[in-house]
Amino acid sequence: MKQKTHSGAKKRLRATGSGRVKRGKANLRHLLAHKSSGRKRHLGMMTYIHTASAYQVERLLVTPRPKTVKE
Repeated sequence: MKQKTHSGAKKRLRATGSGRVKRGKANLRHLLAHKSSGRKRHLGMMTYIHTASAYQVERLLVTPRPKTVKE
């Protein structure tokens, strides 16, 4: 049986062309009045997932691992 992509993961994560996975940052939904504008600006940027979580995230997204090129 084919493996399906996790619905929550496909809404929150996206794979780059090189095979790495990007995610949005937390803490930008509410209680924004006391946070500095610089902090909010940086929270709005995307970041890469940690390498320790890469295997689990790849299973959720059902993306093939990038192939290593041997010359």
